[in-house]
Amino acid sequence: MKRWVLLLLLSCTVTMSAQPLNIALLKYRGGGDWYGNPTSLPNLVRFCNREMGTDINPEVPAVEPSSPDLFNYPFVYMTGHGNVVFDAAEAQNLREYLMSGGFLHIDDNYGLRKFIEPQMKKVFPELDFVELPFSHEIFKKPFPFPEGLPKIHEHDGKPPQLFGMIYEGRLVCIFTYECDLGDGWEDQRVHKDSQATREKALKMGANILHYVFTK
Repeated sequence: MKRWVLLLLLSCTVTMSAQPLNIALLKYRGGGDWYGNPTSLPNLVRFCNREMGTDINPEVPAVEPSSPDLFNYPFVYMTGHGNVVFDAAEAQNLREYLMSGGFLHIDDNYGLRKFIEPQMKKVFPELDFVELPFSHEIFKKPFPFPEGLPKIHEHDGKPPQLFGMIYEGRLVCIFTYECDLGDGWEDQRVHKDSQATREKALKMGANILHYVFTK
């Protein structure tokens, strides 16, 4: 059994407070800015710890797709604007990670879709991204979003969409598109979003982590 899977079984409760959990940021190749939004994940973690009673480590390390350390993190976040490249070894490691219980959140920081979709086909050639309905559990708790993802930044003016990859009945990866949650998680001074907009982004992020850690 993978080390983090054992940790997850021992530590996860409804309140997720029995033992500290760790999440990570995916450091991918290809030239895209994987390092974008540096304050977003620490802010999201602090929000979850304060509002939901979670015990998640606010220090979020970067992990490469090919690294065995990937299996130490039940939740991995990926963002950026530009190119993404997974070689065969990286795609296989990501596949094994997701098949064994891991979860990947890909957050389009604008322009990521055309790069990430063909790369995720290397990871799961047999799967496609499917749009999740507003009735999906991820939109329900602890904060209700009856109309789906909140719109944080306009980009192309399209409605925000949440796509997922489902492997053997389990949601293993989500792709937040035309939403830009990560920008909403950042310090207010970065994008100067209103408090109401930032709160919507943080609450949706909290729903995602709640879903991952209670499934």
